[in-house]
Amino acid sequence: METTSESEQQGVKSDIPDLRDPDRRQAVLDELERVLQGKHFRNSGRAKQFLQFVVEKTLEDHSDDLKERRIGAELFHRSLDYSTGDDPVVRVQAGLVRRRLEQHYQDDKGSPHVRIEVPLGSYAPEFHWLTHNGSTESLRPESLPTRNSIPQRRSLKPTLLIGLAVAAVVILALSFKFVRTHRAGRQESMLENFWSPALATQRPILICLGDRVSYQPKQELYDRYQRKHPGTFETETQRTNLPLPLDPTEKITWGDMHLLTEWGITLGDLSSTVKLATFLGKIGKPIDLRVGEGEYSFRDLRDSPTILVGAFNNPWTMNFMSDLRYVFVEQNGRFEIQDKKSPGQVWFSDFHKSDFAMISRLLDPKTGQFTIIVAGLTSRGTEAAGEFVTSPSELEEGLRAAPQDWKSKNLELVMETDVTEGVSGPPHVAASYFW
Repeated sequence: METTSESEQQGVKSDIPDLRDPDRRQAVLDELERVLQGKHFRNSGRAKQFLQFVVEKTLEDHSDDLKERRIGAELFHRSLDYSTGDDPVVRVQAGLVRRRLEQHYQDDKGSPHVRIEVPLGSYAPEFHWLTHNGSTESLRPESLPTRNSIPQRRSLKPTLLIGLAVAAVVILALSFKFVRTHRAGRQESMLENFWSPALATQRPILICLGDRVSYQPKQELYDRYQRKHPGTFETETQRTNLPLPLDPTEKITWGDMHLLTEWGITLGDLSSTVKLATFLGKIGKPIDLRVGEGEYSFRDLRDSPTILVGAFNNPWTMNFMSDLRYVFVEQNGRFEIQDKKSPGQVWFSDFHKSDFAMISRLLDPKTGQFTIIVAGLTSRGTEAAGEFVTSPSELEEGLRAAPQDWKSKNLELVMETDVTEGVSGPPHVAASYFW
């Protein structure tokens, strides 16, 4: 039996866009197709799959199913009991999709009838319609019509309300006493103290990686090689994974190459990011992963707690650290860490014996947000720094000599790691500064 709202009974049209309207649904699908064919999604398979999946689920009135584990199982073929803390694939893709949508609508010169957004803290998209007067109407998943009929309200008896209120007060009092007693009975660990400013906010932590400029031969160059060697480099898999063995004397021009995006991540940066994402997932802190300078802006860093990964390949790291005591410097073709208060103090890598990195924990940097920098002189240093900030034992040892009030201070740590056969060992603190 259908039910109608009071406003409908009186002939008043609801202000909330209704996806039961076929024209509304088709408008969303048309806009989805336009977005997926745009330059920011066209060549990104996973981002396209994710956006199409969550939009179609919402249009089918299955937005309640858009939970991290369910998306991982249905879209990315994970098992239903997989650990979302150890495998943040859904959170990573959601962050990339949000950024690509933002870039799409920034670059879009038209005026779309409907705009698609995936808000932070949710995987269910929102749809915003442009009205004739230039304002927008918004439809969120919670405003969609439900699959079940709407039950009639039942009034509660006053005595029952009083009983529930008394019970709630008693439960809250007991809970407060338990939490206070529990906290008083233990001392917070170094790991909790180190990360507590980031955990104090409900916003996801941005993990921002730098990338390196990378190029790939264009198809014309492969075609030229194939004419001399038929049957070679016929598939994208071959072109992506096998080097093109050109004659060293053969001349090529810049026109024979094209710039790659999202391909220049170093192994150390990736390893450090996996450690950070795994750690934050285990403690229930959502992340939003961004790769490359163009994938995040000053506004992003201002709005959320941030982890910057990488040094010379991450311009924001270099910008944030330029005013600090310990700084990254390129000197005569060599990467160094310099102490600005002790000009003669310099740390640099010996590729066969040791590497150095820096960890900065800034409570009020240029953005006004909590920021952590995890960066090495080389890839191995960055990897070691990521291990340090996620390891309870290494943080406990490394901050043993820190001042008692270090939890409320900014800090910089110069880290050293031994290198054996190209593999970095456990890091230790070579110098520190608190302010």
